[in-house]
Amino acid sequence: MASQPHILAIDQGTTSSRAIVFNKDGDIVALAQQEFPQIYPASGWVEHDPEAIWSSTLAVCRAALDQASRKGAEVVAVGITNQRETALLWERASGRAIHNAIVWQDRRTAEMCADLTARGHEPGIIRKTGLLLDPYFSATKVAWMLRHVPGAAERAQRGELAFGTVDSFLIWRLTKGKVHATDATNASRTLLYNIHAQSWDDSLLALFDIPASVLPEVRDSAAAYGTTDPEWFGRPLPILGVAGDQQAALVGQACFRPGMVKSTYGTGCFALINTGETAVTSRNRLLTTVAYRCDSRTVYALEGSIFVAGAAIQWLRDQLGIIRTAAESEGLAASLASNNGVYFVPAFTGLGTPYWDPNARGAIFGLTRATGIADLVRAALESVCYQTHDLLAAMAGDSATNPSTLRVDGGMSANDWLLQFLADVTGTKVDRPRITETTALGAAYLAGLQAGLYDSFAELEQHWRADRRFQPRLQKAERDQLLHGWAKAVARVRENHA
Repeated sequence: MASQPHILAIDQGTTSSRAIVFNKDGDIVALAQQEFPQIYPASGWVEHDPEAIWSSTLAVCRAALDQASRKGAEVVAVGITNQRETALLWERASGRAIHNAIVWQDRRTAEMCADLTARGHEPGIIRKTGLLLDPYFSATKVAWMLRHVPGAAERAQRGELAFGTVDSFLIWRLTKGKVHATDATNASRTLLYNIHAQSWDDSLLALFDIPASVLPEVRDSAAAYGTTDPEWFGRPLPILGVAGDQQAALVGQACFRPGMVKSTYGTGCFALINTGETAVTSRNRLLTTVAYRCDSRTVYALEGSIFVAGAAIQWLRDQLGIIRTAAESEGLAASLASNNGVYFVPAFTGLGTPYWDPNARGAIFGLTRATGIADLVRAALESVCYQTHDLLAAMAGDSATNPSTLRVDGGMSANDWLLQFLADVTGTKVDRPRITETTALGAAYLAGLQAGLYDSFAELEQHWRADRRFQPRLQKAERDQLLHGWAKAVARVRENHA
């Protein structure tokens, strides 16, 4: 093991920071994880303390590197993957953020987006960025900070502030301010980046009143991003791979051929279909995004976004206290023969694809005196599958083909009941890989490509191994009945604020 090179993958997520050391075969050699607090200043607002992001990341990296060292593993490079649209502004001189990070789930700029839409700006934004005009993305978050943090707009104009998604912030901290950069996948989620020209767009910057001086340099997903300062890990390590979490999972799932689909089930759920070097414009309110860019070659994807997946189970655990661990959800759901007519629409921060309704709020329907904990838990798990069905239907409408297989990953993919119901309600084969930490694995693969550990994507494709396949077994009539109940529940949620 000592002679084989290893990669440290930093996976900075929405609720926790993780560091995983992989060997060349994609096996996990060391892993450390640390949760950090979520901050909810107002209804629909979600923030993170930037110092908590940094300190948790540093702690897990050191722990994973220590584990790996004790096993004789030599780490030769670092890959970074991150929660994507979360936005930060920090002082170039000190590296200190001027405000809490505004998280991708945050909806405080819904009114700003509605106003820009009413003024007719959305079609042009879609044409350039592939994204809808929604609070989900980074631009309106940055605009909000520039407007609301005293002196921020003036300081930005003077070049004193730097903007970045979480990857940029970590690269800045790890290199002690020597590198201010991001990769094309993260840039493509800001509403400021022209995905066709592969450059920041001056007219979009003007629209959101964001000075170009705050922007990071955009590099390939597999590229040199400087080296970590020796203070952090005892020696410098080159940062060689960067990708937003969902694109990293696409790489980790080896979905390198057009038409291949992966779906990641974490705090939210995100399904991406590889469309090759063609940036397909969606007719069904999917997002067109950069899947990865290597050797200046850009591969695109269509993406569907679900804001609340695992977060619904966390809510049952943390806010309601009706379960002690997320793992309990599998047995509770399996204990019921049906959902007993209970539907849970977890629109805590609005609805994503294909509705894009930032004002929708969560609701549970079909409650009776007989409804118990198992019904609520099952309804929460089912909601993830129904939302995935809606995503895949939108994808099929855009690509004129139904994906035959769905490659799944993320923490929820350990739940066999969930994956069987997912196969049943989507009518699609569901494959769970042997390594489910595909987000971190994708970052490691990108760093490994840049480090020369791998020759090509074709070589990486050979590493993918299935753990289990779930086949659809539900009759069409029963599937249609369940989906009809779900559609009625979503319609009622949306009617409540119409």
